[in-house]
Amino acid sequence: MSILDHVDASTNLAKNNEVQLLLFKVDESVESPFYAINVFKTREVVEAKRHKLTLIPSAHPLLEGTIVLRGTQIPILNLPVWLGNHFTKEDNDKSNFLICDFNGIIIGLRIMFAFRVVKKNWAQMHAPQSYSSGDSSMIINDTRLEDGSLCLVLDYEKLLSDVIPQAMVDTGASPDNIKDLEIPTKLRNGTVLIAEDSKTAQTHLSIVFENSNIDYKIFDNGKQLIEYIFALSDPSVIPAVVTDIEMPEMSGFTVIQQLRAHKETAALPIIVNSSMTGDNNKREAEGLGADGFVNKTKSKDIIPLIVEIMHAKNYM
Repeated sequence: MSILDHVDASTNLAKNNEVQLLLFKVDESVESPFYAINVFKTREVVEAKRHKLTLIPSAHPLLEGTIVLRGTQIPILNLPVWLGNHFTKEDNDKSNFLICDFNGIIIGLRIMFAFRVVKKNWAQMHAPQSYSSGDSSMIINDTRLEDGSLCLVLDYEKLLSDVIPQAMVDTGASPDNIKDLEIPTKLRNGTVLIAEDSKTAQTHLSIVFENSNIDYKIFDNGKQLIEYIFALSDPSVIPAVVTDIEMPEMSGFTVIQQLRAHKETAALPIIVNSSMTGDNNKREAEGLGADGFVNKTKSKDIIPLIVEIMHAKNYM
């Protein structure tokens, strides 16, 4: 039976500010940390030795090549090398490919082995300063397992942005897609608040808002954003909130719940900007009260969507 066979519905997890993580290792040593990825970004784990790699000329050094899995050509990224490990031929033969779905882009990550699925509350996920001190950090947050061992969550968006940038984000020339829009005064004069823990995604969003000449403020997680909003004397000055789903301390789903639960912020336009683009996540966000959902690869669509929602809600 597959490790991924027993996974709770994302709807129930969202309501409880929880996440399920697939644990894996990139080498066999006891001392090496566990790494983790949200199970809803994974599809399956396959043995590397059973799949022929086709090399791609002049490809990025981390792009090993492609495999064909049930008729689909899937690029394979060398996660161990990205993390500073170098597999021998024997290691490669023993390794596995973790097949993942990012924004509808199917890729494979070379790992040593998948371990098990664990459930964590987002309050148990932390972004330690030692990992998040620079934009080049590979580790986005960590948590502790039952035995006290460290588990690290990687910034997979950074990896894909480095290796396959053309597939991961389209910030576009924002002025072109807003030049014919009637920008609400509250948006033109206000500051959009953004909750996003990935430094790579923060950079992409910064480009979008700076190109559009619209002020913004980014928070590293949902808890920081919520605390900032409820410390304001008048939250109605906020033109809109943009939030990721997966964040340490407080998930985007909980952000939506908290904003909708208070009359001061009940009408606030809320946009979810996420790489978890499955229909279940979109339905859950809408059910909790989000006004819109944007795939992270389409960041340029955020401003037009905010404008559309503000006009529709007469939130001017």
